[in-house]
Amino acid sequence: MFFHNKGKRRIRMSLPVITAFLFLTLVLSGCSQKDDTYDIAVFIPGVTEGSPTYSEMADGVLAAAKERDKVEASVIEGGFNQGDWGEKVKALAASGDWDLIVTTNPALPKICEAISREFPQQKFLILDGFLEGNPSIYTLRYHQMEQGYLAGTFAALVTGSDMSGADKEHLSVGMIVGQEYPDMNQAIRPGFERGVKRVAPEAKIEFRVVGNWFDASKGSELASSLYDSGTDVILTIAGGANQGVVAAAKERGRYVLWFDTAGYDVAPGTVIGSTAVEQYRAAYEKSLAAIDGTLPFGSAEVASTKDGWITFVENDEHYRETVPKELRERQHRFLEDLKQGNPPLPLLEEER
Repeated sequence: MFFHNKGKRRIRMSLPVITAFLFLTLVLSGCSQKDDTYDIAVFIPGVTEGSPTYSEMADGVLAAAKERDKVEASVIEGGFNQGDWGEKVKALAASGDWDLIVTTNPALPKICEAISREFPQQKFLILDGFLEGNPSIYTLRYHQMEQGYLAGTFAALVTGSDMSGADKEHLSVGMIVGQEYPDMNQAIRPGFERGVKRVAPEAKIEFRVVGNWFDASKGSELASSLYDSGTDVILTIAGGANQGVVAAAKERGRYVLWFDTAGYDVAPGTVIGSTAVEQYRAAYEKSLAAIDGTLPFGSAEVASTKDGWITFVENDEHYRETVPKELRERQHRFLEDLKQGNPPLPLLEEER
C-alpha cells in the first residue's frame, strides 16, 4: 500500500505504519481547519502494479488534478482483502481531509453507501459500479454484458478457424476468473456465452474460478487442464493469476483473450484479442466535473459501446499480424452492430 502525492516521490508503508498514519490524520483533523485546496483520495481496491484499470483510474484523476489550480490528489492502495476495504474507506471519510474519494469496483457502491450515512458530507465518485439516488455518490457503470459479448463472438470465431492454435473440429472456449461476484455472474459471463452462441451455437463453454486475484500457479493449473482437454482460447479475468493462464497458453500454442485493457503486448501471438473500457477517460472527465462542481451526484450513468466507452481493440499491430483478415472483418461487424443496438442486451441477467 502506498500514498502518492502528485509531484512527490512514492512512499511505501507497512500496514501498521498506515494504520498509525490514518489515526494521526484523524487526530490532527480535529485540531485544524481544512484549507481551501480541493483534495482527492484515489482508493485502489487492490494494488496498482499489474492492474492496468487501477493504474488508468489513478492516472486519469492525477491528470485532472493537474488541470486545475489548488487541487491535489493522492493514491491509496487498499490491498487484496475485500473485507478491509470498508474500514479503510471509512477512515478516509472520517478524517475530513478529502473533498472527493474516487474508486472503482462493483462492490464499492454498497460499501460507500453505508459510509455516507455516517459521513453525509463526503462525496464519492465510483467507476465500474452502480448506485443511484444517494446525493453523496456518483457512479459510472460499464455495460459489461456488451463487453463480455464481444469477447464471446471473438472466442467463437477463433475456435472455429484455421488458426494454428485452434481445432475447428472440436469447438471449445473457456473463461477463467479470479472470483465470482454479481456482475460476473449476471453480466460478463452471460454476455460471453451469448456472444459465443451467436457465432457457434454448438461450441462448448468452460468456466473456472481461481478463488482469488493473485494465484498465478492456480491460474496456470486451471488453464493447462482446459487446454489439454481441447479448449482453444480462454478469456481470463483473474488479476495476477492471468500470468499463469498466459504461461499455460504459450507452452501449448493456444490462445488468451484479455479484458478491460489492450493486452496484446503481454504476450504477442498468445494474447490475440482484447476488449477495453475507457477507464482513464472516465476518471479524467468525471474528476474534472467533480472539481468544477458539475458532476451530478445522486445519479448513475451507464457507459456502453454506443458512446465509445467499451470497444474491441482492433488498432494493434500484433492483432493484425496474428489474426486472419477474415476473422478481423467479422469481429468488426459484430462491434459495429452492437453500437447500433444489435443485438439488444440487458445490463444484467437474472441471478443464477
